[in-house]
Order: sequence, then C-alpha cells, then structure tokens
Amino acid sequence: MRLRTSIALLGAALLVFAVPPLLSTDGGTDTGTQIPGLRFMVPNTPGGGYDITARTAAKNAEDAGLTHGIEVFNLPGAGGTVGLTRLAGEHGNGKLAMSMGLGVVGAVHTNKAPKTLADTTPIARLTEEQDIVVVAKDSPYKTIGELLDAWRKNPGKLAVGGGSSPGGPDHLAPMLMARAAGIEPKSVNYVPFDGGGELLASILGNKVAFGVSGVGEYLDQIKSGELRLLAVTGPMRVPGLDAPTLREAGLDTDFTNWRGIVAPPGLSDAERDKLIRLVTELHKSKQWQESLKKNGWDDAFLTGDLFGDFLEEQDDEVDSVLKELGL
Repeated sequence: MRLRTSIALLGAALLVFAVPPLLSTDGGTDTGTQIPGLRFMVPNTPGGGYDITARTAAKNAEDAGLTHGIEVFNLPGAGGTVGLTRLAGEHGNGKLAMSMGLGVVGAVHTNKAPKTLADTTPIARLTEEQDIVVVAKDSPYKTIGELLDAWRKNPGKLAVGGGSSPGGPDHLAPMLMARAAGIEPKSVNYVPFDGGGELLASILGNKVAFGVSGVGEYLDQIKSGELRLLAVTGPMRVPGLDAPTLREAGLDTDFTNWRGIVAPPGLSDAERDKLIRLVTELHKSKQWQESLKKNGWDDAFLTGDLFGDFLEEQDDEVDSVLKELGL
C-alpha cells in the first residue's frame, strides 16, 4: 500500500488567517476580512515547514495590502500537539489560527494526544509539497542508489532524520521508502526533530546519514551546495531540481505532504466565515501565487467543510498506514 497525501505547509495558511483585510476608500468600510489582533501560531520551531509557510503567508498578505500587524509565534512540542492542545483550549477565539499539516495528524496518533483535529475549526488546506532526500555535501553517498545499497546492508546503522514526530510526513516517507526497498520498517533508525531547522543542523553536522524534509525548506542550502539532493518523493520530478523520483530509483512508492490552517473550536459562523474569506483573498493574490512557484509548493486550496472532510480521511489513512507498517 502506498500513501499519497496531499501536502503542503499548513504553516503559511495560518498566517493568512491572521491577516486583516483592506479598508475600502469610501470611509474605511470593512471588506469582510479585517481581523484586528489576529495571531498565527506555528506549532514547531523556527525554520520548519509550518513556520516558513506561515511567515510567507503573513508577508504576502501584507504586501498585497490585506493586513497589518499579524503576530506570528512559535509554540513547539510533541510534533505539534502542544500547540494543538493550546488551540483547542481557546474556545470561541476568532483571532487565533494555527499552521498545521500531515505531521500534526500523525503526532496525534503516536503521542496519544489529549486533543485531536476534531477539536478544531477547519479553515483551509493551502499547499501540497514533495519531500526530498538529502545528505551533507561531504557525504559519501553521491546518488540515491548508493544510499539505498548502504541502507539495505545495515538499516539500523544509517540514521535518517526528519523534521516531524513518528507518524508525521518526514517519518512516513522514509518508512514507505524502506518497505519498498525491502527493509523492515521497524529496523529503521529514525531520529525525529521538532522542525526542519533542528534537522538541518544535524544533517550538516553528519549526526544523521541522511535527512527527509519538505522541498521548500532547504532550497537555499541545495542551491548553495551545502546539501546534496538525492531524490524527491513525489510522482514527478520537481522543476528546477536535478533529482530523480523514488520510482526512477526503483522504489515502488511515492509520497506528498500538505499544509493548512485550523482555528479554535466554538467559533460563530461569522468568525469562521471571516477567516475563510481572508485566506481565500490571500490565495487569489499575486504574491501568494509567486510564493507557490518560488518554494516548489503545489496549490491545494480547499476550505471549510471540504477541508474538514479531508482531515477526517487523512486521520483514517494515517492510522491505517501506521498499523500496516507495524508502527
């Protein structure tokens, strides 16, 4: 069984919600998107996918004239479930949103979190994104084939790092890779980090043999030569990146991640609709569309109840895959 999850940085989406709208020129009439005092929570450390998405969305909203003064803050811990618990406790707070994604879905299961995404108000799915397989520039592994050969010989010795807790995208991707390569997933030495920022330091310091993360997180390091890109996990190559897909490397699997935004429970219809209108206007903006291309994110926009249905499907799918992999 292969897992196809629509990704992409839920982090950015939350920022968007935090954005207040333009005032009309006829005396400051509210356009229906202005949310003074909006705060955007990032449930992992700075530099990770949720963080990049959220801060990109915030900047785009301001550059597009949709908002000012959005507060973006980090509340990391337990794969995003610390932030999720905080969000769920803010019942009826229409001025708070959280960037999230597949990683939070998985962390709820593996951490047996007291709150789940059913305890939130779904706002929007923003992006899909492939994961990438990377090593440090001085790594002995020049190709994905060389890495797979070494991994098969001693899967416990070659540590793989990811910027999410077990059950998250950076964990599920190498587990699916391992199974496709004939490696028992339980034998994989997976080292979790709370976001891509912490993971990067360990890859560059050769604390892990290779890392798996979102394509948008390490583009600068790949272009500068600090990281060597060995493969992408999606069904097609990423434009502008010289790396094969896992299927091209002989592995019968592919994987994509997604990111979005949720808000506290107990919002009024008007508060929920205003958040959705805000993120919808952000999605339409030239600035956001340019950021999608720049970061290698695929547009996966989905709002409200449809996003809620998607979250339920993702929860069921992650639970099924974790059980199938014996994890």
